[in-house]
Amino acid sequence: MSTIDFNQVYSKYANRLFHIAFSYTHDRLWAEDIVQEAFLKVLKKIDTIEDINKLSAWLSTITARTAIDFLRSEKRNRWMTVDSAQMEPIMYHKTNGMDTEEMAGIRLFQEDLDRSMESLSKEFQEVLTLKVKYGLKENEIARLLGLKSATVKTRLYRARKQLKMAFA
Repeated sequence: MSTIDFNQVYSKYANRLFHIAFSYTHDRLWAEDIVQEAFLKVLKKIDTIEDINKLSAWLSTITARTAIDFLRSEKRNRWMTVDSAQMEPIMYHKTNGMDTEEMAGIRLFQEDLDRSMESLSKEFQEVLTLKVKYGLKENEIARLLGLKSATVKTRLYRARKQLKMAFA
């Protein structure tokens, strides 16, 4: 439909879509990236919208799905380890106070952990990644993946148990 002006759509819905993206990521920069990506998708397909009254819902759906895609695919370098003694240097380290040898040790440990994560089943990887890398709560993970909260807790428990066995 050629009667839709993309600039008007952007100015009208950008803030709303940002809040949707932020509700998934809890990170302002990621939310901004997701909104930009969603609007790129919209720009490519804006001519396909048949009912202008459904534009708001269409934009919201695209943004929510883009946010979920980002959460599933984005790779961050920080991983939480199984052992709290090993966890603290990785999660809370300050590179300006560490020497090169310590940083290299942490990097090698992160690589070992990444390889161990690959041995887990897809279901375990998914919940553990959302919990550890993105800091989501069990109920948020359950809502995001369409699972029961108890299922998420069970998968997290089993995934951690398998990682402990891999590092033992």
